[in-house]
Amino acid sequence: MALYDRDYTQAQTQNQTRVGSRVAFMKKTYQLLAASMIAAAAGAYATMPYADVILQYKWFIFGFELFMLFVGLGMTRNKPGLNIAALFVFTFVTGVSLVPLLASIIGTGNGGMIGNAFLMTSVLFGSLSLFAINSKSDFSSWGKPLFITLIVVVVASLVNYFFLHSPIMHIVITAGILLLFGIFTIYDTQNIANGAYDSEVDAAISLYLDFLNMFTAILQLLGIFGSDD
Repeated sequence: MALYDRDYTQAQTQNQTRVGSRVAFMKKTYQLLAASMIAAAAGAYATMPYADVILQYKWFIFGFELFMLFVGLGMTRNKPGLNIAALFVFTFVTGVSLVPLLASIIGTGNGGMIGNAFLMTSVLFGSLSLFAINSKSDFSSWGKPLFITLIVVVVASLVNYFFLHSPIMHIVITAGILLLFGIFTIYDTQNIANGAYDSEVDAAISLYLDFLNMFTAILQLLGIFGSDD
């Protein structure tokens, strides 16, 4: 009987340790997420006076974003210090890339819309994250369908941007992006809670991309419907 008691106590201790490490992992992830948002805000604030220049070089900036996302962050993975530096470089640049959109909204006298969009995104993101953490459902099988949907949305966005130039299509795609990354938030949050990530930086990047895309989509939708008023 004592043997069973020792086994139970050991298992309980291991379980508590596992839960504690996951809680610490998620805490560090959300700290990095908050710091990433600050870096993005700093990028946008610092380069706001150069909105016209940024618009002129938007494809170069976008290319650098992709380089950092797929190459820079990959090269610094599991390299303490360097991976965090790469994270902040990437998020700073994403803030820079938002400047033309932010400047256009501010230029129409609707600067308060930016704060409203951020608040709405924060509430939505937080609600979806809490749902994912507390849900008994398993969303781990959503990865492949979400990735396929993302490719479809990207292709549709490019087709509309370069060929169709349809405002209605733009609204539909933007709403689709909001829905898609809302679901991604549930998927990524549960994966983080279940220990699917080895690095807090990788986990923070996933959540940051979810938040960023939802924020951009909400901001664009508010801008579209706000201009109709």
